[in-house]
Amino acid sequence: MVLKGKYFAILAHTLILHVGLVFLGGSSSFANESDIYCLRTIKDSLEDTYNHLSSSWNFENNTEGFICKFKGVECWHPDENRVLNISLSDMGLKGEFPHGIGNCTSLASLDLSSNKLSGSIPSNISDKLPFVTSLDLSSNSFSGEIPLSLANCTYLNVLKLDHNQLTGMIPPQLARLNQIQKFSVSNNLLSGPVPSFDSTVTAESYANNIRLWGAFEILPKYYQ
Repeated sequence: MVLKGKYFAILAHTLILHVGLVFLGGSSSFANESDIYCLRTIKDSLEDTYNHLSSSWNFENNTEGFICKFKGVECWHPDENRVLNISLSDMGLKGEFPHGIGNCTSLASLDLSSNKLSGSIPSNISDKLPFVTSLDLSSNSFSGEIPLSLANCTYLNVLKLDHNQLTGMIPPQLARLNQIQKFSVSNNLLSGPVPSFDSTVTAESYANNIRLWGAFEILPKYYQ
């Protein structure tokens, strides 16, 4: 019953978020232009080795909802240029985290996993993704520290940063993300204590780092 309650809570948050976003950010036309610009900046900032984006993301069309037909893009409504989810997993994309992503003002899910992205995760990522519920940056080459501002992404229930080159400590403030259901930072270069999540986060979520330590009795076997 407790587990069901958590999922109902997540669903309720998502529905409230959806309703709230209808009234957020001014007129519909402004939101549409902002989201179109968002996708343009993503396409321009990434090296599209296998032409996944260039073959699908055609901005010459200006009809309502045209970006909703782009590969890896899902809109809140198929006839409205307001982006809900972006999923660009396993496309061979190269470059850094697309900083223009913040122009997709209603974005709830971002999946850039299994690409060849590098550089740091933006320190102000919560400003770029204030309503994100799922963020998957796993299996890339991101480096630097995990941004403290992720703790301000209060709607997050999925956060996957595993299989990168992240260093430093895991911000303990991430434990405040009380909607978290899936969390993974395994296979990085992290050190220090693990956050004390209220939700069920297993030791495998932290596996194969350098000097992590925490409450899990089985943690040490992963770091010897």
